[in-house]
Amino acid sequence: MDHLILFILLALLAEILGTIGGFGSSLFFIPIASFFLDFHSVLGITAIFHVSSNITKIAFFRKGFNKKLVIWLGIPAVVFVIIGAYLSKLIQIDILETLLAIFLIITSLTFLIFKNITVKPTIKNSITGGVFSGLVAGLIGTGGAIRGITLAAFNLNIETFIATSAIIDLGIDVSRSIVYYTNGFVHNHYLYLIPFLLVASVVGTFIGKKILTKISEDKFKSIVLILIFIIGLITLGKIIIG
Repeated sequence: MDHLILFILLALLAEILGTIGGFGSSLFFIPIASFFLDFHSVLGITAIFHVSSNITKIAFFRKGFNKKLVIWLGIPAVVFVIIGAYLSKLIQIDILETLLAIFLIITSLTFLIFKNITVKPTIKNSITGGVFSGLVAGLIGTGGAIRGITLAAFNLNIETFIATSAIIDLGIDVSRSIVYYTNGFVHNHYLYLIPFLLVASVVGTFIGKKILTKISEDKFKSIVLILIFIIGLITLGKIIIG
């Protein structure tokens, strides 16, 4: 019982941070859940948790999404998350996590140090961000940081950033949930966690949105990049230690 309470509280914290960062809770939730569940179970439960999380975000930030980015970034992300989810049974996870950690650390530091760097939200850049975020999400359960890097580089406002990210993420999560289920990653004996995680997603998003009302656009972008940098360090540290 104590472990369950701790698990739900940590999931709530992951949801709050994911809302503030704008790229979803899976970046934080996956490392947390891996202390309680096996990796494949983590992939399955995270995908289901994220579906409710993103529906909640869309409800709270529904006025802000960018239709063009949803199409040009979202469709490639959904296609490649399916590919990544199938490949997740075949590729060694440590290699992928190491490459992702290095990418997150270098990219976030670059945008933090050179603050004037921007990436135009062109069709080419949107498709590239969608392909990589979808593929990584399917392989290791979280591609939100890559999508966050892409959207942060586009200099979107807070509402547009979070709403656009949530709509794309919803398509990704529904797609990979189906594939993870067929892969046997969704285990019935863990389904009792879903109602608790549903509550955590709603409460966490609400708290995160309240915090965001007190943050400027520039601070928001810096927070996104700092959180991505921290996740890169944590991911790399977990690989080195473990």
